[in-house]
Amino acid sequence: MSQFDFIQRFLIENSPVRGEVVRLHDSFQEVLNKHDYPAPIQKQLGEMLAAVALLTATVKIDGILSLQARGAGDCSLLMAESNPGGDLRAIARWEGDIGEPENLQQLMGNGQLVITMEPKNGKRYQGIVSLEGETLAHCLEQYFAQSEQLPSRLWFSTDLEGDKSIAAGFMLQALPSENSEQDIDAWERAVSLAETLKDEELNSLDFENLLHRLYHQEEVRIFEGSPLQFNCTCSEERVKNALISVGQEELNQVIAERGDIESQCQFCNTLYRFNAADIDNLFNDPGAPAPVIH
Repeated sequence: MSQFDFIQRFLIENSPVRGEVVRLHDSFQEVLNKHDYPAPIQKQLGEMLAAVALLTATVKIDGILSLQARGAGDCSLLMAESNPGGDLRAIARWEGDIGEPENLQQLMGNGQLVITMEPKNGKRYQGIVSLEGETLAHCLEQYFAQSEQLPSRLWFSTDLEGDKSIAAGFMLQALPSENSEQDIDAWERAVSLAETLKDEELNSLDFENLLHRLYHQEEVRIFEGSPLQFNCTCSEERVKNALISVGQEELNQVIAERGDIESQCQFCNTLYRFNAADIDNLFNDPGAPAPVIH
């Protein structure tokens, strides 16, 4: 079984330590194929995709989880989204020659990392930490320490090889425990062993062997893994709702000036185009389909 575009959960028995490992290929490549991103942005988008998959699996949200890095640098936005169905998408915004930044902080400059959870039922939650850490892993560890009060460690790796790009992530968390029989040194030991993980192992070693290499002296329970895939959540219905919120009069003015209205998804490049008849149907016959151009 392929272990690309896959996330695997595990637990170290008789300890408060749980973890996740994720590896992306096709889903990552789909994101890169949509825009001509510079290599430093490709690398950070890979980490964002791996991170949002890990977070979605960890918090088990029944809805959309998004991760946004907003900065004052040449790259102003990195964004990735995920849902429980394993759908991933991501985008970046930048201007000019970004040079060769070595980490997230150099790429984004001063800014914030925003974690947003939008459950299907329930209140929207947003957590914010500053981009003071040099890497995405450092920023997320700070978020978990401040907001979730769970000791957490993360490791990311990207390998950019044309159409064979790989993004991978590894996460450990220490869970609260009242069981006195659990190994109190397990967390420090698990982190120390994870620190020995090499990029090439995280990018290519199958998950079972990877966990055995790290924790062969522990009893590790490996749960059933879950597939991941690129899938954009844009839709005709969402575009229609956005247009309706603008109002028919204003839309008709745009039609008179431009001949039609276009709305293009920044994530997947799908183009939705509406003419005068479409706008009339939108308000008088909402069930009428809108033209979609890919």
